[in-house]
Amino acid sequence: MLISALVTFLVVILILYLINLLPIDGRAKQICRVIVIVLGVISLLRYIAVI
Repeated sequence: MLISALVTFLVVILILYLINLLPIDGRAKQICRVIVIVLGVISLLRYIAVI
């Protein structure tokens, strides 16, 4: 359980880093970041059996 939560956290950080490298508009980057963070939080909550 702890390892899967850690892997999810690392994947979210990696995706956020890659989004930062994309040559797109700042507003689109912000929307992508919010979506990734929300999905990451939902996934982490699922791993710790809250949802």
